Amino acid sequence: MSHVTTPFDRRAIPADARESRWHAADGHAIRRIDWPMPERPRGSILFLPGRGDFYEKYLETLDHWARQGWRVTAADWRGQAASGRLGTDAVTGHIDDFGTWVADLGVLWRTWQAETPGPHVLAGHSMGGHLVLRAAAEGVVTPDALLLSAPMLGFAAQVLPAALMHPLARVIAALGDPRRPAWKWSEKPGETPASRAALLTHDQARYEDELWWREHRPELVMGPGSWGWVERAYASMRLLARGDVLARVTQPVLILATDNDKLVGYRAIAHAARALPDARLVNYGKASHHEILREADSLRDAALAEADAFLAGLSG
Repeated sequence: MSHVTTPFDRRAIPADARESRWHAADGHAIRRIDWPMPERPRGSILFLPGRGDFYEKYLETLDHWARQGWRVTAADWRGQAASGRLGTDAVTGHIDDFGTWVADLGVLWRTWQAETPGPHVLAGHSMGGHLVLRAAAEGVVTPDALLLSAPMLGFAAQVLPAALMHPLARVIAALGDPRRPAWKWSEKPGETPASRAALLTHDQARYEDELWWREHRPELVMGPGSWGWVERAYASMRLLARGDVLARVTQPVLILATDNDKLVGYRAIAHAARALPDARLVNYGKASHHEILREADSLRDAALAEADAFLAGLSG
């Protein structure tokens, strides 16, 4: 009798996964999701999504790692998804400083590391990749390895160097409430523009999964970033561009990226890969848009195989 594999339902929380809340140092409640401890764990993976993201978008990949024998956790960022808002409305993404997110990650990391088996892998997509890399560089977290998907180390649309764009963003942010949206996303707040899919993935079905989750869990909906977010993003990206900062990340790092990215700057990613002591950069070119782990099957399978080989080298 042949074995039939049940397709993964990307529009449901897996039956064996558990959603909960943890509390930051100031008491702010932040969501997390955990897969159970495997019988023979290979180690543990903590995954953080990007700006405006939510972990529901990555259930398929997280479950893949859990089925590979990893103890898997993912979490929101403060002020995103179902972890509250920090702006003046329900859809604009704001933060006072990226250091706040790094500190939150440090609190989660200490608890999570103590309750899970090693080796401990810290993974992040886009802004999540930026923040886990910064947290490692600052010694706030001590992972055994980093896995980064299209890390936000620069903006793709940036015309001038960050050293010039940052002061400009600082001036604009100061001209009004820094919590105000920095760009117009659509006529209706929180509604996704029709052209957005072409920035994220070639896989229309996976893109529509995100829209489904936004409809069925309205608290996940987020639109533009604030001017305060833009200014603080430039400040943090400039910090991470420094060779002396990146040199502190001595752990092995795998970076999955594409020079076809229309959201994050590939040149900044390539610069970081050269500056990091132990990094491997894989460029998927025109075959991929920004969300590599949510791409069409052929590309996503290749990226997962790259990640699995990297992880296998850690767990022996």
